[in-house]
Amino acid sequence: MGKEKSVTLDRMKKEDVDEVLKIEQASFSMPWSRNLFLSEFRSPSVSYPLVALLDGPDRTIVGFIVFWLVKDEMHILNLAVPPAFRRQGIARKLVLTAVRLAYRKGAARAFLEVRASNVAAQKLYSSLGFAGTSMRRQYYDSPVEDAVVMTLERGEFEKLARQNNA
Repeated sequence: MGKEKSVTLDRMKKEDVDEVLKIEQASFSMPWSRNLFLSEFRSPSVSYPLVALLDGPDRTIVGFIVFWLVKDEMHILNLAVPPAFRRQGIARKLVLTAVRLAYRKGAARAFLEVRASNVAAQKLYSSLGFAGTSMRRQYYDSPVEDAVVMTLERGEFEKLARQNNA
């Protein structure tokens, strides 16, 4: 049923944080806190929190992404979709939209860290052109785990940003 409804993206609002926290807590063993999400609203020229919304009369959040734009670099900090809406292209749409927005604002490449065990996320990023470039040993807590650093370099970044529909 979720595949039949269309999803639109919008800038995250402070009023969205309660719903975003539910998704965050269902998705991660070390979820961000309310204060961490709220801190993202303090630097609107650097931090770009976006939400995916089901089309309809309510503001039903079915995913989110938070990225920073620092000079010409995009840093994807957080991305999650609730379990009931996974594998429907929502995360892909969030990443594509974020890359396009970052590109329009001057970004030329992107970085992120992902748990070494999160194969699904790594496959998503790889399908978009990201490559695993290094490891950060014991980067994550609870459980302690390495992070794979994935990058989308200049040529691939621009190619993805200019790509037509998802």
